[in-house]
Amino acid sequence: MPDLNPWLQRLGDGMRRHGAAIRRVQWLVVLFYVVLLVVPAFSPLPDSQARMLDNLTLLAQFLFWGLWWPFVLLSIVLFGRLWCGVLCPEGALSEWASQYGKGLGMPRALRWAGWPTLAFCLTTVYGQLISVYDYAQAALLILGGSTIAAVLVGLLFARGKRVWCRYLCPVSGVFALLARLAPVHFRVDEQRWLENPAPRRPLPNCAPLLDIRRLRGAADCHACGRCSGQRDAVRLIARSSSEEILDATADTLSPWEVRLLLFGVIGLAMGAFQWTVSPWFVTLKQGLAQWLVAHDEIWALQDNAPWWLLTHYPQLNDSFSWLDGACILAYLGLSALLLGSTLLLLMHLAAKLAGDPTQYRTLAITLTPLGAAGLFLGLSATTVKLLRYEGLLLEWVQPARAGLLLAAMAWSLWLGYKHLEPTTSARRLCALACLVSANSLVGYGWWLQFWGW
Repeated sequence: MPDLNPWLQRLGDGMRRHGAAIRRVQWLVVLFYVVLLVVPAFSPLPDSQARMLDNLTLLAQFLFWGLWWPFVLLSIVLFGRLWCGVLCPEGALSEWASQYGKGLGMPRALRWAGWPTLAFCLTTVYGQLISVYDYAQAALLILGGSTIAAVLVGLLFARGKRVWCRYLCPVSGVFALLARLAPVHFRVDEQRWLENPAPRRPLPNCAPLLDIRRLRGAADCHACGRCSGQRDAVRLIARSSSEEILDATADTLSPWEVRLLLFGVIGLAMGAFQWTVSPWFVTLKQGLAQWLVAHDEIWALQDNAPWWLLTHYPQLNDSFSWLDGACILAYLGLSALLLGSTLLLLMHLAAKLAGDPTQYRTLAITLTPLGAAGLFLGLSATTVKLLRYEGLLLEWVQPARAGLLLAAMAWSLWLGYKHLEPTTSARRLCALACLVSANSLVGYGWWLQFWGW
């Protein structure tokens, strides 16, 4: 197999040399992003006969939710956080705004490690309540609100930096998890950095405020290329997609990364993608509705909430009642709590059986491929739905889904097995049984959505 590293190194160095061109591309993405968000939000709602090729709102919906977001996630797995450093409109706007802001220091409260997890969970839940995938107004409210917040943070805090991206972005934690799987990354040779060989270039502006010298892996790096070639110690190279997961230790993993993966990326996301087709959700709603009617609490069955609180589009016969909203909250909360807690317990049990209770974090992070596959399957379901609405059969989709899910489960199990290699055979077998149970539980959840229900 040919050595790709010299070519990748030239690519990384080229990104540094052509940084100005990359900034111009970022502004084109910003323009496209704004048009995609704003124009449909102020356009009439499409009727039942409208189609993608003759209705701008439907076309924007497909471009945004059918192509943009699913393949942004895929790009993170393939290329690391290249999206963050080169294309992300929020990051570009936040960095631009920070050049003209107050330059205040980042308060300790906003540097709390749990903000990305909390932000991801809140935006996911709120998005389901207002049907963010289906209506342009909802998308503008959530994504436009996030963009305005990014600009405001840029105006207030560190100059020329992406403070929003580092500490507060709702998808930053998710991208950091998925980037661990990337087969390329900017590797830093710390010893060579300390030797400081010529040419001695000035330090580049690392927008996400990373300590380049001590950078390890692709999780935090935005892959913008600004530091490529610095002190001849920073190089874009190829690596095994499993390397960063296998090199992870309990000391290098934050508890919040594990919580985000198990409770957010797997538990909450599955509930968010699943509730619309779940018979359990229907049973919950019907049972509560009967109880409310029996107790004369009819107000909860009314659908008079504003659209920015609960989905409310009566002209399309699509409005959520207060009961709908409560059931969505309950279903998503229970999905996150029950699935996340079960997975966490299985990881603790596996670590204890392996003889090292602190190993639960490294075992939990082996579920990253399965979490990434689940997010892609869930988001791409919108792609498939919109294309089928246009008349395409897409008979290959179900086998492709099955193949992706099985491959992700096999990869996660292999990573877990490698982490358990130092343990004795008997202990390893018992711990591996816990990992098989965890993977099977997640796989069963996705099987229910696409085949079981």
